[in-house]
Parts: sequence; structure tokens; C-alpha cells
Amino acid sequence: MDTRVLIVADENIPLVSEAFASLGDVRTMPGRAIDRAAVADADVLLVRSITPVDGALLHGSRVRFVATATIGTDHVDTAYLAAAGIGFSAAPGANANSVAEYVVAALLTLERLGKLDLARSSIGVVGVGNVGGRVAAYAAALGMQVVCNDPPKARLTGARELVPLDELMGCNVITLHVPLTDAGPDATRNLFDGRRLSRMRRDAVLINTSRGRVVDEPALREALGAGRLGGAVLDVWWGEPDIDVRLLRMATLATPHIAGYSHDGKINGTAMVYAATCRYFGVPTQWNSPECEAMVHRLGPRDDVHEVVQRAYDIQTDDARMRGILHVPDAQRSAGFDAFRRNYPCRLEFRNHRVIGNAEQCDVLRRLRLLGFRTPAD
Repeated sequence: MDTRVLIVADENIPLVSEAFASLGDVRTMPGRAIDRAAVADADVLLVRSITPVDGALLHGSRVRFVATATIGTDHVDTAYLAAAGIGFSAAPGANANSVAEYVVAALLTLERLGKLDLARSSIGVVGVGNVGGRVAAYAAALGMQVVCNDPPKARLTGARELVPLDELMGCNVITLHVPLTDAGPDATRNLFDGRRLSRMRRDAVLINTSRGRVVDEPALREALGAGRLGGAVLDVWWGEPDIDVRLLRMATLATPHIAGYSHDGKINGTAMVYAATCRYFGVPTQWNSPECEAMVHRLGPRDDVHEVVQRAYDIQTDDARMRGILHVPDAQRSAGFDAFRRNYPCRLEFRNHRVIGNAEQCDVLRRLRLLGFRTPAD
């Protein structure tokens, strides 16, 4: 492979310089700053979800291969890439567990806030792919009744446990794990519009970690303001990073598109696009992603599942930091949203946490093991 290959990459892709050093020269920059001038002489472009990749960006450039270190691909014009003969790869499933653990943290926090009694609550999972499938399993481990909806998967598999969306509307929680699509019978843009939101229970909570445009934000704001919905947990927003601060104030929990930002998830994304790039250029991989050292937690006499999950990931800390942008001038809020994401602290997934307890705590340990924590039984 030509050592003069130039790789332009979003600086938020962790270890990207170390991983891709064997393939050529790596130039990192903020994802929102990647423009035509930046990619004009590049051979490879590596992005995350904030960089739109289309003909307007790439026409006339040297780019031969594009990869996004994310699950979603709605920011990439894949039809243009195919027509232009440009290779492409994504990272499906890379941060799926991170998002599922975010939902677990949100559910346990909602219970602490008095919004839910998990053992007596139902959850509707919309989309049961890499993320939604994990969410369904973890919610069951928390003692919730789980109802799943996934029309494309239902048609493909005939699975009877996948029910129509209307049958989820009576759930205490509805959580969204679908791609953003505009066409076909399963289009998801504004899937939860005013009509759909009006069919939810008045005390129900909506969780959106998929894409902002899957939910009609003005309709959601109206429903929350009128007391027709019990709450909302929002990680994704219209117009990121310039988000609706009125909706931010109304949200029960709010974060800046970081549900999938675990250290493990981001490293997985880097590893997947690195391997795909090597395959495209026909060269062997030379970089291996580093392993994390497990953190150890000893259960106190009154510790429960929520206490341990909170030590591993305290979603309320992220919520409090997110609300900090409410106290800065309007012109600085977008920068604050991006800065939060850019400087996000290291968050290890549950599998990197080892929990030690005694025989009397076997039920707590069992439930933690079902959520992915390491316990003495492992």
C-alpha cells in the first residue's frame, strides 16, 4: 500500500491515529469542520454521525474509501458512494451494549425518582436489532414485562412475539431503537408524532436514543407541557448541536447524544472501521484494540442493583452537565453541546466492572450478572 495515503478523521474517534498509522498519514480534526477543502487530497475519510457525507463534500476529491465509526448511517449518502465507486463501511453493533446500558441506567433512575416501579412496569421496545435486543434482555432482567415491535424483522422471521406498534401503546415505558428512514412502509421519521404520542399512557415515559427526528419534538413538547405524558429521556435531538432548550427543560433526563459513548463502544467502532479499511486496501491488520482493566466493587450491606449501576454509570451526572448549557448565552449553547461530547469522560461498560458480595447478596449478584457485570460466579 502506498505510504503516502492520507486519512482524514474525526478527532473524536478514539485511538484513530494509533490504529491507522500503519496505513498512512492521519489528519484529525473536529467532525463539524470536515469540509471539501479538508478532504480534497484525502484517500480515506473516517467520520462519526455529525459529518454529512455526500456529493457536496466528496465531489472532486481523491477519497476512495469512507467509514463511519457509528451504528447509524443516515448521515452518509451511500447511493452516491456506490455510484462514485467509493468504498464504504460502518460499525453496526459497535456501541449497542453501551446504548442498552444507558437505558438500564435511565430505567433504574426513573424508579428512584418515583416515575416507575420496574417490577410492576411494562416496556415497549421499538426496534429489536443490535441495541433493542439487548435492551429487551436487560429490561427482563430488571423484572419488567417486555413487549417488542419490529415490522421488518417480523416479516422476515414470522416471530409471533413481535407485535404491531399499536400493541405497545399501553406500556409504562416506550424506548426507541430504530434507524432514521424516510421511505417505505417502515419509515421512521416522526414515527412518534402527535397522534402516536396521544395514544401513550398519561404516566408513560418515552426514551429516545435512536435519532432525534424519529420523534416529533414540537408534539412531544406539547404533550409534556400539557401533562399528557409522564416524562421523556432524550439523548438525541433535532438540529444537534443547536437543540430546543424548551424541550431540554421539560425532559426528565437529558444527555447530548452520548448513550453509545462508552469507552468500549467507541474503541469497538475504531477497531471495526480499521479492519474494514485494511480489507478494502488488501493489507493485513497490525493494530489490536487495548483491553480495559476491570474495576472492583464490593457490595455494602444495603447496596442494590441501582447503587452498583450508578457507580458504573451515573446518568444523572450527565443530565446535570447537560443542563449546564441552559445557563450560558444562546450563542454558546451549541459549542457547549459539542464540548460535552468531545470531552466526555471514560465510561466503562458493565463487563469491565467486577462485583464482590456475600452469600446473602446472591440475588443482587444474580441480577447484576444478567446485566453484564462480572461476579464471583464468572
